[in-house]
This record gives sequence, C-alpha cells and structure tokens, in this order.
Amino acid sequence: MSATSTAAQASSPPPLRDNSPVAGLDRRSLGPLPVLAQSVSAVAPAAAMATTPALVTAQAGTSAVWSVALAALLALLVTACVRTFSIRMAAPGALYSFTAKGLGPAAAFACGCALLIGYGVLTMAALTGAGLYAGQLFARLGLTAWPPQLPVALALLAAGTVTAYFLVRGVRLSAGLALCLEAASIVLALAFFTVLLIRHGLHPDMRQLAPPSSSPVALGSVVAGALPAFGAFIGFESATVLGAEARRPFLVVGRAVRWTVVCSAALYLLATYTQVLAGVGDGVLSPLDDSGRRAAMRLPVLLDLGIAISFFACAMAAGTALVRLLFSMGRERMTPRRLGSTHPTHGTPHIAVLLVLPVLVLVPLGLLATGLELRTVFALMLNLCTYGFLAAYALVCLAAPVFLHRIGELTRGPVAATAVCVPSLLLVLGAHTQRNVSAGNALVPGLFALLMGAGWVWFLLARRRDPERVGAIGVYDETSAADVLHRSGDVLDVRGLAAYARTVARHLPADAPHPPPHTANTGPAPSDGRQAR
Repeated sequence: MSATSTAAQASSPPPLRDNSPVAGLDRRSLGPLPVLAQSVSAVAPAAAMATTPALVTAQAGTSAVWSVALAALLALLVTACVRTFSIRMAAPGALYSFTAKGLGPAAAFACGCALLIGYGVLTMAALTGAGLYAGQLFARLGLTAWPPQLPVALALLAAGTVTAYFLVRGVRLSAGLALCLEAASIVLALAFFTVLLIRHGLHPDMRQLAPPSSSPVALGSVVAGALPAFGAFIGFESATVLGAEARRPFLVVGRAVRWTVVCSAALYLLATYTQVLAGVGDGVLSPLDDSGRRAAMRLPVLLDLGIAISFFACAMAAGTALVRLLFSMGRERMTPRRLGSTHPTHGTPHIAVLLVLPVLVLVPLGLLATGLELRTVFALMLNLCTYGFLAAYALVCLAAPVFLHRIGELTRGPVAATAVCVPSLLLVLGAHTQRNVSAGNALVPGLFALLMGAGWVWFLLARRRDPERVGAIGVYDETSAADVLHRSGDVLDVRGLAAYARTVARHLPADAPHPPPHTANTGPAPSDGRQAR
C-alpha cells in the first residue's frame, strides 16, 4: 500500500451515523425566543429581585450595588467558559457533556451529579416558592377560613401537575408559556420598583454609587455581599440543554446565556439600588418576612401573583433542564436506559418527566405534612441547589482551556477566564459553606457531600462493570445520514449536506483542493465536536 493511500485513509472523514445519538428529541425546531426563555425563566429575575437585595444589603450595606456588579462580572466570566463549548457542541447534557470533552468521564460524572442536585432541588424550591406566594396571596385576599397550610399545599400540587404536563407536551409550548409568565412578572416587579424609586426621588444616591473605600473591612463586606448576589444568577446556563433542539445552536445558545446574565444584572442593580434608597432592609418582596412588617411595605396583590408566576416559570425551566440531563445519562446508560426514551409524538423525555416530577412534588408536600415550617425548608433548598451549581460551574470552567488545548484552539482569553473563575468559585463555595456552618445549617453542606458521595459510588460501580459505557460519557448531537440526505420524492436537505461537506473538508489532506466555502451555519454539530464553519 502506498504512502499516499495510507495518508488518504488516515485523513478520511468519519462515517455518518444512521441516526443522531440524541435522536428522538425534537431536533432543530426552536427559534431564539424559546431558547432565551429557558435561561431567563431558570434564573427567575422577578423572584430574585424580591429576595436578593435584602440578603446582599445585610452583608454589604450601602455598597450592595457593587456586590451585585462583582457577582455579575463573575457570572459573565463563567458564561465565557460555557460559550467555549456551546459554539462547538449541541448537547442536551449541557455542562455535564461539556466537562466530559475537557476533563474526562470522572469529572464529567461529578459535574452531572452536581447538576442533578442543582436542577432537582431548584425545581422543588421553585414549586415551594410558588406555593408560598400563592398562600400569601390568599391571605392578602382574606381567604383564611381554612388551615394556612392547605392553600400552599394545593398550589404546590397544582403547579407540579401543570409543570409535568407542559414538560411532556413539548419544550416549544412550555418555553413559550414560561416566557410569557416571566415577562409578565418582570413587568409587574419593574412597575413596583419604578414607583418606589420615583417616590423617593430620582436624584443619584452617592452613598451607593461612590466606590467602596479601600479598607479591608469595606472590601470584605463587598465580597461577602457578592455571595448571595451570585446566587441570583444561578440557572443562566440552562439554555445549553436545548442545543440539540435549537435551529441555530452555535449562535443562539451562547447569546441566550450571555444576555440572560446582562439583563438580569441590570434588573438586580435597579432592585438593589431602589431598596437601599428606600431604606427597606428586610426585602420588600421577600416571602421570608415577619408577619409584623409595616403595612406600607407590603406588596400589592398583583405583585404577589407576579412572583408566584415567576417561581412557576422557574420550575418549568429547571425541570426542562433536569429531564434532559437525565435523558443524556440514559442514552449513555449511566442511568436506567428508559430515561433516555422520548415521546413518539412530542419528542420529549417523557419517562424522565413522569418518574422524577412526582418525587419533586411529594418531597416538599411531605415536609409540609410533618409540620416543618415551609419557609425554612424553602431557604434550605435554595442553599442546597447553590452548592450543586457552584461545583458544576467550577468544573466546566476548568474543562474549557483543556478542551481548547486538545483541539488546538487554545488562546490566552480562556486561560485568563479560567484563572479567575475557578479560584473565585471555590472561594464562593467555601464562603457559602462557612456561612451555613456558622448559622447552624451544617445539614446543608453535609447533605450535599452525602449525595455527591452516593453519585461517586454509582460511578465506580458502573466503571467496574462496564468501562466502555463510562468512556462513552459526553453524548451530543451529530450529523446523521438522515440530516444529509432525506428523501421526500428526490428532495435534498441542503443544510445537512453543507454541514457534512464542512466536516469532510477538515479531514482532507493539506494539499487537497477544498470545496468553495458555504455561508450557512445552521447544521448540527460536526462529529469531532468543533463548530461548523
């Protein structure tokens, strides 16, 4: 065999699959708005505007806006690391699959376990929040003839049932509903804060706008305030789970993630500035308020409704991300294979929905039935899911430069972003643990460690039984034969053919003539994981 033929075989493109590894999902069906709605709803800006400013102000005082700005900067740096993968891969496993391409199966499964905790507990917290605000709404309307737990339980059960229905029916329907609900709740919150701002004067408050002093105490308070502020951005990356279902994933997903952080930061800065200006130290929208708070600071009924709606939209978005993560693990057989099944009509992971959502509803209902204060349970759930997201963000940021080095595209920017993000996230994680322990909440970090340990045992057993299965972690959407040429009569799918042509071009020898460039960038991810160019 000649050297030329040997080189040609070595450079030949990989064969096309008959089907994509994520076949069954409603691939390439979503426009930009549903993808954006996924990230925005998971963040739940209206609900975060309710609770975050009070928590930040308690740590940073009048420098709270600087704490929010610092947290937004860190979130944007994490976004840059996530974008490293989102412009090259379309994976329903999102950060879990991304980490696999950089750090390998073990770190990827750790990231997956952290995300399962994050999305699962966030879904429970959002459903609980919707129930809490619904109960508060009934109380404001004077509907108190029944036990106070009953409206909360009924609202939580109804929210969970409706969430499961929309998750089975399809992401286009659920994302559209979530976008409308979240937009309405943001408008209501903005109207309230605008009125509050006008009432206290439009002149700039230099106490807040002036940079904090350079003393260690002042800077330490700003950093301490950035911890709860960063928690308000959690979930911004969840649009990445819709990469396989977006029409132009390499363009749309990254933009959705970035603009979610930017717009959320603007809303949080407004809410924080306004509440500090108004001297509201206990949070005008907080469901954790004492019942004896001044009547003048209570929310109107419409705002209570708006925040309940925001939590409901958050539950749908977090549930969407959770079931797609389980779908990816099911396709890889890291979890029961049935979780990788999809609905024959709606193209959704319906088995995962029907198995997981009842548990996420019954857990808070069970805690409510035991007589526990649901507001305390709500706060503990938010604390627990924060651990999961912080761990997952640290792992994917660490994976980004390793991945770029492997494919020969490493530059200084991703290295610098990782050098800032990973130590900062670990510092935030440590501070979060210290705050919980000092407040007597050692149960939260202990429970997180226990759940992660259980996941690690599962991984070790899977690796011992089937090493090849573990090595396949990191499934993502790939070009298939059906994408390149599918016949309805003799119709050629030009977008699929163009995507495959670009894949073939990269495998040609350097001295081989290349086909003319194509301008389309709408096909699925090529088989080597790089962006189609």
